[in-house]
Amino acid sequence: MQIIEEKDKFRHALLSWYNNEKRDLPWRKTANPYYIWVSEVMLQQTRVDTVIPYYERFIKQYPTMEALATADENELLKMWEGLGYYSRARNLQAGVREVVASYGGEVPKSRKEISTLKGVGPYTAGAVLSIAYGIPEHAVDGNVMRVMSRLLLIEEDITVPKTKKIFEQVVMDLIDKEDPSSFNQGVMELGATICTPRPKCLLCPVMEFCAAFEEGRQEELPVRTRKKQTKVIPVAFFAIQNEEGDWLLRQRPEKGLLANLWEFPMIELTGQKEPAALLTDQLGIELENVIPLLSFKHIFTHLTWEIQNFRARVKKGEPLPEGYRYFTAQEVESLPKPVPVLKVWAAVK
Repeated sequence: MQIIEEKDKFRHALLSWYNNEKRDLPWRKTANPYYIWVSEVMLQQTRVDTVIPYYERFIKQYPTMEALATADENELLKMWEGLGYYSRARNLQAGVREVVASYGGEVPKSRKEISTLKGVGPYTAGAVLSIAYGIPEHAVDGNVMRVMSRLLLIEEDITVPKTKKIFEQVVMDLIDKEDPSSFNQGVMELGATICTPRPKCLLCPVMEFCAAFEEGRQEELPVRTRKKQTKVIPVAFFAIQNEEGDWLLRQRPEKGLLANLWEFPMIELTGQKEPAALLTDQLGIELENVIPLLSFKHIFTHLTWEIQNFRARVKKGEPLPEGYRYFTAQEVESLPKPVPVLKVWAAVK
């Protein structure tokens, strides 16, 4: 690892560029720690362009922490519908409830206290403290590790958890104590717009400080050797109607993948049986008019569903499977549903 000798010059170049070129994003127009917290949670593993309308609707619906703390979970999940990683929403609400109950509705200003809140990890803690409160704290995410690995020629594997400590120390050494908000956001912005996986080095405001650029090694970094093991599971969704035209759905369990969201009957495809026969075995209902619709993949962090989708009717007189209910189309619209179910619903409407 190399070092930056002229740190003040580096900070000036970075902050000047950021203040002149930063994207116009709604959460950059506030220092409200709650709003910053919401934006940072939404931005985890989600594109900025996708987050903007969700953030604006969310803040309008829940303008205060008290409003979010008392919100109905189904309503909250419906507001989050389509963003994915729904545990983020539940953890955010749980964390906000802790702040309202234990801190008088004021987000803690120390890393130790804010890190005890549900769903607040080292990155989110540092982002809220530096951006909302102007406290010089590290906020290291993937963009930051990519930028710093190139600037300082850090060759440690970023997929190894302990490596993050190296980047946190580097940021604390370089951070602008007078304006930590712009510094942290500037590094993130650099990673998001210029120091991307395929870097636009000639546009970089801190190119002269970059050790990797000097050696022509920028595309080799960051080092990432561990490959994610992704389990692939073939599944089938059945959009099933009864004689009245209502739709059969169930609410997923309170814990685990897509907790508490609503879904059409879903089965894992195993063995040689046809999907409809497997569904009958599992739910004990006979189907008719089974029509195949779309097929698609849905990728979770460590899991991929290969989804087949069918539309069908339940035979007259068939019993209601345990845990399922029939809903009108209008009621289905109002239920919070995961992205795969939204795609199925869009196909059958």
